[in-house]
Amino acid sequence: MSAVDVFNVQVLDNPAPFTNTLQFEITYEVRETLTQDIEWKVTYVGSAEDQAHDQELDCVLLPADTPGRFKFVLEVDPPEPKLIPSQDLVGVTIILLTCSYREREFLRVGYYVNNEYTDSELQENPPATPVIDKIVRNIVGDQPRVTKFRHKFDFGDPNEELSVDRQAEIQAERDTLTEEARKRNTANAAV
Repeated sequence: MSAVDVFNVQVLDNPAPFTNTLQFEITYEVRETLTQDIEWKVTYVGSAEDQAHDQELDCVLLPADTPGRFKFVLEVDPPEPKLIPSQDLVGVTIILLTCSYREREFLRVGYYVNNEYTDSELQENPPATPVIDKIVRNIVGDQPRVTKFRHKFDFGDPNEELSVDRQAEIQAERDTLTEEARKRNTANAAV
């Protein structure tokens, strides 16, 4: 049993224009009184080819010093289009919602995101320079990829370093999601 359990994440305002805020309604339970806050972070993967284009959209800390069930809406600004390679603005990518305690991730929810033009002319003849205000973002909220990582919370050695194996496990999960996004883009391009 985990000291913190996430019961539900609902994607709100979806589909939406690319420039709208992203909203996630999160329900979680704190089962054990913890000494530090829980960190919630939203990351937009700007390119499946290069992590340098990942954008941390926001990071919030919520107290975990009182057991109980809680619900909140995490609303974050959209990604900055100028930081995304133009060829990656339209197509499939991912958004990662992570939850950490003591700087150690214990939950990751990955969502595929399909960014596309709603105008049929732009779909058939995409411009060389993407027209951001014509792109609609659709987060595939009903098919999240949820990964839980073991965590000791306050019940282990707080000075224990994140093992190389755990770092590799977290990176492998991100790589799997981005590879699947890349395959979806290739399949969509072939159609």
